[in-house]
Amino acid sequence: MKTKHFLTRFSFLLVLFTLIVAACAPVASVPADVAIAEPVQSEDLTALPLEIGVYQAADLRDKGAFILDVRENDEWIAGHIPGATLIPLGQLENRLNEVPRDQSIVVVCRTGNRSAVGRDILLDAGFESVTSMYGGFVAWEKEGYEVEKGQ
Repeated sequence: MKTKHFLTRFSFLLVLFTLIVAACAPVASVPADVAIAEPVQSEDLTALPLEIGVYQAADLRDKGAFILDVRENDEWIAGHIPGATLIPLGQLENRLNEVPRDQSIVVVCRTGNRSAVGRDILLDAGFESVTSMYGGFVAWEKEGYEVEKGQ
């Protein structure tokens, strides 16, 4: 009986120790200036990775990609990527007809979380050339790219 109790206590302590070590480990993150994927050639716009960095997003925008901002209106007014289109994430599924199917789409939000959800909504709806921008508008602004304010 003592052996079973010892093994139970030892197993619990081992699991607890593993969780503590895992919680203290540094979280890997990708800085905005690190390329997540190779630049996409304009001839192969359907081969977009799920996520790209700021530089690739700027390059795609310059090549005619549709920049979809899924933030809320107050965030948009405070600053947005020139030429982007605002469709808040909560409205996206009901406004899919406003998103072009014949262009590559870069989905953007504040830090990159909502844009991944927006990207997945578009992919699930049959859009083929969709990616999200890692780091979001915060990274765009940090890298010194042009920003528009207001409507």
